[in-house]
Amino acid sequence: MGPVTAGVLQLLALTGALALVHIPFGTYMARVYSSDKHLRVEKWIHKGIGADPDTEMAWPAYLRAVLAFSAVGVLFLYLLQRLQGVLPGSLGFSSVGPAQSFNTAVSFVTNTNWQSYYGEQTMGHVVQTAGLAVQNFVSAAVGMAVAVALVRGFTGSRTGRLGNFWSDLVRGTLRILVPVAALAAVVLVACGAMQNFSGIHEVGQFMGGSQQWNGGAVASQEAIKELGTNGGGYFNANSAHPFENPTPFTNLFEIFLILLIPFSLTRTFGVMAGSTRQGYALLATMAAIWLGFTALMMWTEFAHHGPALQAAGAAMEGKEVRFGVGGSSIFAVATTLTSTGAVDSFHSSFTGLGGGIAMLGMMLGEIAPGGTGSGLYGMLIMAVIAVFIAGLMVGRTPEYLGKKIGAREMKLAACYILVTPALVLVLTAASMALPTPGHSMLNPGAHGFSEVLYAFTSAANNNGSAFAGLNANTDWFNTTTGLAMLLGRFLPMVFVLALAGSLAGQRPVPVTAGTLRTEKPLFAGLLVGAILIITGLTYFPALALGPLAEGLA
Repeated sequence: MGPVTAGVLQLLALTGALALVHIPFGTYMARVYSSDKHLRVEKWIHKGIGADPDTEMAWPAYLRAVLAFSAVGVLFLYLLQRLQGVLPGSLGFSSVGPAQSFNTAVSFVTNTNWQSYYGEQTMGHVVQTAGLAVQNFVSAAVGMAVAVALVRGFTGSRTGRLGNFWSDLVRGTLRILVPVAALAAVVLVACGAMQNFSGIHEVGQFMGGSQQWNGGAVASQEAIKELGTNGGGYFNANSAHPFENPTPFTNLFEIFLILLIPFSLTRTFGVMAGSTRQGYALLATMAAIWLGFTALMMWTEFAHHGPALQAAGAAMEGKEVRFGVGGSSIFAVATTLTSTGAVDSFHSSFTGLGGGIAMLGMMLGEIAPGGTGSGLYGMLIMAVIAVFIAGLMVGRTPEYLGKKIGAREMKLAACYILVTPALVLVLTAASMALPTPGHSMLNPGAHGFSEVLYAFTSAANNNGSAFAGLNANTDWFNTTTGLAMLLGRFLPMVFVLALAGSLAGQRPVPVTAGTLRTEKPLFAGLLVGAILIITGLTYFPALALGPLAEGLA
């Protein structure tokens, strides 16, 4: 079997598995968020934090709860890293420095998991499990809660209420993320992933000498890292490390975990909205972009121009031989079209156009299918914009799911899509203009520019992956990427929740002969076009200076 055939078969198997679980899992999540009953353990948690899970919140209260919970998470994780030197299970590692502690705390709380450190040489067992792994769960649950709040905005009628954040947070964590991650961890351990709390071992090497390895609860963190579209690896090599991702099967299984919740949430949206066909329209849009990007990535990486690449059979630089070009290409697209950031190969070593495809996937807003929750609410924002464009074409007030899209709603949607491009382009320009950040670039020319552009694209879109040639562990990059992650995560949430509140205060309008049928293939095509055109107009000049210039050279 040739490598191209193997890659296509992996893609078909992955698509089949996602299709198989889409309806039952998506419907289950809809029931979780629609239920009016609380489990006993949920009641204990609500009592412990002093929250009333049955109190309906308007959007300002919901937003305050999101920000307050996240702020406490940043402070706790920051202090945990600063105190690591005196904690048990530190493996002898010292406390993490202030700038890097801030960057890492922000990174994991914002579901970015940007890592400017070597995991196996920096973080002990307590920080990894009680700090980083916990945030992998709750940051994903926060994104899902905000997405569900927006769905309630579309389905509510003159209430202005979006549900209860504390109830949504606890349910998403305990009923969805914990059980699925536990099952996934068992599968990974059975397939060879590491799970222990051992210390540092001296390991001999084939060519002589030795190397130090430390153990850890790797499989359990790997499971939620992918399921919650977090991305932070226990080891610096991330999912290219054999302790995290030992076989081609686990590689495909981890891709499945990355895509499971984002794709299934479209079914959740359809069920909660009372029209599963609306969910299928969003699913078709996401799937079309995902499959198109995957096909392009495999084509660029299998093209193997030049004698060295032809001798290897494909562009194998920076890729694990146990996964090959096919598995690495599928993983790269999945992790950059979602907010995951995990890598099983090094994107900096991809072909110029291949690296550009990965970068463009993040620039789309990571909505195909996007992160846990963030993908759904990002796609719904784009749907609002597409409906508005269609309304301009026919000269009538645009409507989506029975709610009118007026000036207020469009201003909030426009602010949402402008936040991350502004962060990316301004911070990239500043880094290229100032002399000190330039010393972090290990490659000159177009590729060096791509490294910086990729870093801020990843941070502002809460992805977390990076081009390997950039030294981001400096005060400049720790601070600026930290700010990009904070603003890129929470400013869009402000606009999403404000939009949800505005929609929830409206009375649904009846469907008429002039209403745009947003569950039809025509609308899905319009939505794909709007996404690609808006992103292209925003980022094309920057892409032309980096990956396009490198690829065409």
